Amino acid sequence: MTRPLREREGARALIAAETERARSGSGGLVLLQGATGTGRTSVLETAVQDAAGRGLRVLQARCSPEDTGVPFAAVLQLLGPVSDFTDIGPDGDDRGSAARLWRLLRAYAAEGPLLVAVDDVHLADAPSRRWLREAVRRIDRLPVLLVASERNQYDIEPRRAGLAQSLSPSLVRTHTIDPLGDTAAAELVRAALPAAGPDWTAECVRAASGNPLLLHALLDDLGGPRPTGPAPDTVPPLPDTCAALYPGSYPAAVSWWLDSAGAATAEVARCLAALEEAWPETDRDRTGAGAGDPVAPDVAGVLAQAAGADPARVTGWLTAMTRIGLLRPDSAGLPRYAHRLLRDAVLTGWPTVRREAAHRIAAKTMLRRGERVEAVAAHLLRAPGAGLPWALRVLRDAATVAVHDARPDDAAGYLRRALDEPLSDDRRQRLLTELGSLEYASAGGSVAIARLAEAQHLPAAPGDRVRAAVALGTALVGRGEVTTALEVLRRTEGSLDGHPGLTRTVQTATALLADADLVTRQETYRRLSESGEFAPELVGTASRALLVRYEATAGLISAGEAMTRVRALLAQPSDPLAEPFLLGTAAAVAEWADELDEAERLVDRGLAGQHPALLHPMEHALLNTRADIAAARGDVARLIAVRGDGAAVAARAHSGPSNRDAHVLMALVHTGRAQEAALLADAFDLSRAPESWELNRFLYARGVQRLAAGDPAGALHDFLECGRRQSAREVLSPVVTPWRTAVAQCRLALGGSQEALALATEELRLARVWNTPRTVGRALRVLGAATGGRRGLHLAEEAVETLRSAPADAGMELVEALLAQGRQLHAAGERGRARDRLREAADLAERKGGLRLLALAEQALRAGGARLPAAARTGSGALTGSERRIAELAAAGRTNTEIADLLHLARRTVETHLTSTYRKLGIRRRAELPETLAHTRPPTADAPGPP
Repeated sequence: MTRPLREREGARALIAAETERARSGSGGLVLLQGATGTGRTSVLETAVQDAAGRGLRVLQARCSPEDTGVPFAAVLQLLGPVSDFTDIGPDGDDRGSAARLWRLLRAYAAEGPLLVAVDDVHLADAPSRRWLREAVRRIDRLPVLLVASERNQYDIEPRRAGLAQSLSPSLVRTHTIDPLGDTAAAELVRAALPAAGPDWTAECVRAASGNPLLLHALLDDLGGPRPTGPAPDTVPPLPDTCAALYPGSYPAAVSWWLDSAGAATAEVARCLAALEEAWPETDRDRTGAGAGDPVAPDVAGVLAQAAGADPARVTGWLTAMTRIGLLRPDSAGLPRYAHRLLRDAVLTGWPTVRREAAHRIAAKTMLRRGERVEAVAAHLLRAPGAGLPWALRVLRDAATVAVHDARPDDAAGYLRRALDEPLSDDRRQRLLTELGSLEYASAGGSVAIARLAEAQHLPAAPGDRVRAAVALGTALVGRGEVTTALEVLRRTEGSLDGHPGLTRTVQTATALLADADLVTRQETYRRLSESGEFAPELVGTASRALLVRYEATAGLISAGEAMTRVRALLAQPSDPLAEPFLLGTAAAVAEWADELDEAERLVDRGLAGQHPALLHPMEHALLNTRADIAAARGDVARLIAVRGDGAAVAARAHSGPSNRDAHVLMALVHTGRAQEAALLADAFDLSRAPESWELNRFLYARGVQRLAAGDPAGALHDFLECGRRQSAREVLSPVVTPWRTAVAQCRLALGGSQEALALATEELRLARVWNTPRTVGRALRVLGAATGGRRGLHLAEEAVETLRSAPADAGMELVEALLAQGRQLHAAGERGRARDRLREAADLAERKGGLRLLALAEQALRAGGARLPAAARTGSGALTGSERRIAELAAAGRTNTEIADLLHLARRTVETHLTSTYRKLGIRRRAELPETLAHTRPPTADAPGPP
C-alpha cells in the first residue's frame, strides 16, 4: 500500500499538467530525480493511480540490476505481455526489435492516451535506455506521457549518463525530489506514534535525515503501527545502537542505501563513520546543524586516504551528503552523520579489521599533515598496536598535552594504549610509573597501585626506580597502607648501593611518608636527629629541612632560627630528585614564620618543578601550603573557590578530610555561610578517617565551626581531641593548630576561667618560643580575655600592636584582636576608644569578606550605643574610593602589578581590594568588571559613607 505523501505536491502538479497535455495529443517525458530513499517510487506509484483515475492506459516497468544484461528487458516489461510480440528476446536484432516495439507503442497510443511509467530507469539495460530516449523524441505528437524515476545521488564512482542527458530540454520536465523537511518528517512520526514527545520526535527526524525510507524503517523498528493493531500508547526510548532495534528494518534500509550507492561510496561512508568515532563530541553533534554549513576542507583528504578513493570525488560526496541532510557539520566544520544511530547503522557489519586499518591510515595521514597530536592519537586509540615507529611518540605527546590541560583521565587513556606498542623494559617501567600516577587521580587506588607495583619489578635506571618507589609509596599511604609503603621505600633504599644522593632522597621520602604513622614517625625522626648529630654527611639537605620542620612544630626553635637554617639549606646544592622535598618543606616553614611572599615563591617554584604525570607527596604538600598562605592572608575568597562541589567532597569522604577542606570550612565560617559550613563539617565521618595531621587540622576547623554556631561544648570536644592527637605526634607549637587558645575560649564561654587562664598562659609561652607576631598576638588576645581587668586590657592592647607589626598581612587575626580589645574597652567604660577599635575591626572584616566578624563588630557597636550608618554592604554603593579606583583600572585592562605601581601600593593590597570588590558586586571574574561598572555609578556626595 502506498504511504501518504508529504511535501510532494509539486511533483503531482507537474505530472497532472503533463497528463492533460498528453491527453490533448502532445506527449513528453517527466523525469523524477532524487537520492536513494527519498520516495521516487512512491511518487511514481501515485502518478500511476492518478492517471488510471483519469482514464489513461498505464504501462509499467521496474528496472533492476539483474536485468541490465538482458537487451530490452525494461521495454519488454512494458510491452511484452502482448502475444504477437512474445518472440522478441535477447538474441533478436537490436534495430529491428526497437522498430517493432515502437510500432506497438504507437498502436497502443492509437487506442487512447497512455501513461508509460518506468521506475529506476538508471538500472535499465542499454537497449531499453536508447529505445526510451528515441521514444521521447517522437512522442511529442502522440498522446503518450512517459514518467521515469532516476537516482541522481552523488557517488564516488561516476555514474553513467542519465536518461535525459542527450535530449532537448524542451522534451523533458525534470523534477528533483528533495528530502523531507523537519516539519513533514515530524508529522509522520507523530502520525505513527502519537505518544511521541517533541524531543523524541526530533531525535527520530535527525536519525532519518529527511529520508522517508529510513524514517519508515525506523518507526517500524520502534513499534510503529502494524496493519494488525493500533499504535502503542507509550514510546520506547531511542537507542544508541542498532543492536537494540527489532526486527532491524532501519539498519537493513541503511545497508540497502549503501549497496545502491556502490562499493566505493559504501567504503567512504563507512570510513567516515569510523573516523567520526574518534572525533571529540560537540554540542553541534548532539543537536544537529544546518544542511548548508561548510565542511572542513582537510577531512576529505584524510577520508580519501583511509578509503583509497579520489579526494576530489570524496569532497563532492561530502558536499552532496551534507546538502541532502545525511551529514551535518559540527561547529568545527567536521562532517558528522546526522545522528549517532545513523552512524552506527552505517558501521553495522563492517569488519573490525577494516575499521582499525582506517584509523591507522587516518592517524598517519594526519600526522604527516601536522594535525594536533591529540587528534592523531584519538585514531590510534581505536586501533591496536601494530609497531608503527611513530605511534609511541604521538601517544606520549598526547598524554603530556592532556596532563597540562588537567585531564588525567584522557592522559591515562593515551598511556594505556601506548602499552600496546613494542617497548623495552626501561620504557615500559617509566610508562607504568606515569600511568599508575595518573590512574591514582582517576581510576582509583587499586588500579594505580597494581601499575606502580609492576613498574617496581621491571629493570630500570636507579633514578627511575626511585621515582616509581616514591609514587608507589605515596599511593599506598593514600590508601592507609603506611607499613607497606615504608617497606617499599626501604627495599628500594637497599638496592641503591653506590648512589648516595638517591639513597638520601629515599630516606627523605620515607621520613615524610612516615608522618602518617605515629610510632614510625617518632622512630624515623629519632634516627634522623641522631644521624644529623653524629654523621651529618649521611643526611641530605631535604632531610635536614624536615628536621627543622619537626623542631619547629615541637616548640624547640624560633621562627628566626628556623628560617636561617632553611635558607642555608636552600643555598646548598641538592640532588634534583630531592629538591621537591626541600622546596616543599622550606615553603611550609616560611609560611609558619610569616614570610608569606617567600613561601609563595617557594610553592610556585616547587610546583613548577613537579613532573606533571608523576605521583609525588610534595605536590599535595605544596598545595596545602598554598592554602595555608591564603588563610594566613585572610583570602577567604580564594579558599572557597577551590572547595569543589558536593559530589567531589562526597567522592573523597571515605579517605578523610584534607587540610584544604579544613581551610574551606573556616573560610565558610568567616564569611557567614553557616549552613554551608555545617554541611561540610558533617560530610566526613571522622571516626573512620585514617590517622593524619590533616585530620587533626579538620578537627580544629570543625571546632571553629561549632563554636561559631553556638555549640561551645561540641567545639571543646573537637579542640581537645585535636590537642590530644597533636601532642601524641609531638606537635606542641601553636604554629599549626592553636588548640590551647581555642579550648580556652570554650572554657570562658562555659564558665571555666581558671582552666582558660592556664591554657592561654601555656600557649603564650610556646608562642614566644616561635616568636612570630601572628602566634604571639593570638595568644595575647585570648590571655587578655581570660585575665580580665586592667591587666587584661594591657594584654589586649599588646595583642593588637603585635599583630599590627606583623611583616605579613595579619588577616582575620587582627580583626579578632581589635574586636576583643573593643569589647574589653567597652566593659572598662572607655567607650570612645572601644568604638574606634570596633569600627576598625568592622572595616577590616568587610574588606576581608569576613561577614561573621563584621556582624559581631556591628553587634558590639550597637551594644555600646554607637549609631551604625545605613551604608550598603553589597553593590556599587558599598565600594570604597580605593576599591572603585582599583576596579576601574582593572576593568581598563591593567594588571595587578601595574595597578600597584600606579597607585604606589603593594600588589597584595590590590588583590585584597579586588577580592572585596568582586564580593560586593556579586561577580566572580575580572572579565565581568567592565560591564558591571558600566551599569553602576559611585554614590553621590550626599550619600552616607562608612563609619
